[in-house]
Amino acid sequence: MKALFIGGTGVISSACSKLAIERGIDLYLLTRGQTTTRTVPAGAQVLHGDIHNKDLINRILDGMTFDVVVDWIAFAPGHIETDLELFGHRAKQYIFISSASVYQTPPRSLPITESTPLSNPYWKYSRDKIACEERLTEAYRREDFPITIVRPSHTYDATLLPMHGEYTVLNRMRLGKKVIVHGDGSSLWTLTHHRDFAKGFVGLMGNNHAIGEAFHITSDEILTWNRIFEIVAEAAGTKARIIHIPSELIASFDPEWGASLLGDKTHSMIFDNTKIKTIVPDYAATIPFADGAKEIISWYDSNPSHHVVNKEMDQLIDKIIAAYESIRDSAV
Repeated sequence: MKALFIGGTGVISSACSKLAIERGIDLYLLTRGQTTTRTVPAGAQVLHGDIHNKDLINRILDGMTFDVVVDWIAFAPGHIETDLELFGHRAKQYIFISSASVYQTPPRSLPITESTPLSNPYWKYSRDKIACEERLTEAYRREDFPITIVRPSHTYDATLLPMHGEYTVLNRMRLGKKVIVHGDGSSLWTLTHHRDFAKGFVGLMGNNHAIGEAFHITSDEILTWNRIFEIVAEAAGTKARIIHIPSELIASFDPEWGASLLGDKTHSMIFDNTKIKTIVPDYAATIPFADGAKEIISWYDSNPSHHVVNKEMDQLIDKIIAAYESIRDSAV
């Protein structure tokens, strides 16, 4: 199998690149070469170029065709138009990386399946992904463009802490400072290790049963946000001094943070993985977040250059906490 990844060294795609090569796939990575955190896996062939420069990419790919093309960095309908033009005659399967945040938010019923309606009025990122899916579905129906849509949920590797603010929040934990958990911390969430995700994803590559279909690929482990913060703190050898603050209040201070909460993390999200397990029978997520959190803390402790505290975020957290405590105390 010959495959082209547009990207391929990101949080999710890096594990898929590595596993694809291990399974004997002839892998090409089209990249601008700007990623320094993760290296190109041995065995991958690198093509240097910006996917948004169509003339350059046409020259680079002249005469080349692929069994599978995966765009890891398409976020808006304009990106899809570029891909349709570039790969309409070059790909036997085109895989679009969407997002599980496209599902109805808040969901009317759980668990989420691939047939759950797509609707997210809170987060532009999700609406853009929905628009991409709609354009690709139209191309599949009218032009027989061979799409597969994959919707990752919250997927992480050793470099990625699961909370907004990342290392700044870990640093606060270790200093004994309060950390914010949205709502009352009881909403349910799913965290998927990128090596687990890769097992499902690579199984879809070149799979005829995946053409014209959409899949989410997640762990079956379900955690509350309170427990997620506690697990990170335990892995870091400390305790989390959690303060619960409504998502709406957080959004009033930081619209971007608020959109990622109201459009995604505020609501319980439980996924039914029957479809991916049917198409890829050997798929199983086997890495619990307790193990993943240990990997994350080990990576940070081994890479002091990444111990970067965002002072503005740190001050914002203090400001939000102070405002909430003032409102709470005045109401008593």
